[in-house]
Amino acid sequence: MKILKLLAIATIFTLNVNAQTYQVTDANSTVGFVIKNFGIKTNGSLTGLNGSVNFNPKALATSTMNVTVNATTINTDNNARDKHLKKEEYFNVEKFTQISFVSTKITESTVAGRFFVVGNLTIKGVTKSVQFGFTATPNTLGYKFSGEFEINRRDFGVGKSSMALSDKLKVVLNIQGNK
Repeated sequence: MKILKLLAIATIFTLNVNAQTYQVTDANSTVGFVIKNFGIKTNGSLTGLNGSVNFNPKALATSTMNVTVNATTINTDNNARDKHLKKEEYFNVEKFTQISFVSTKITESTVAGRFFVVGNLTIKGVTKSVQFGFTATPNTLGYKFSGEFEINRRDFGVGKSSMALSDKLKVVLNIQGNK
């Protein structure tokens, strides 16, 4: 009888420390970027967000992020530029339709409600490790995950050296995870 009670307690404890799965979608989410073009900040966005976040702030070891966004949806509010960015030299969206991020580790920050994630970002078939801070704000739907990080576009084979276009760009994420 004692063994059954211990197993029941262990099962309840295990269920409470496992991460909750949240589905991510475009609804209430944004994936944006900012890059300097001729010295002027140019904003863009991507849609077609899909994936899941398993998250429990009290059990970060079991928390994961696995999301994709549709590269064919790149939008900078300039149709000619968007068409150019979809070509082989930049995002090559005919061959590489998805940009993906898969976490490898999530840890807590010293700031309450703030966390760090390390993971693999894949753009145009090139995978690089990135890390960035993010917040996880609970809401009625689940969680809003917000963060930003900087990458070098050329590390992913997106474009070539350019006097006009900066190599560095900032990615800005506001992702709604629904229960």
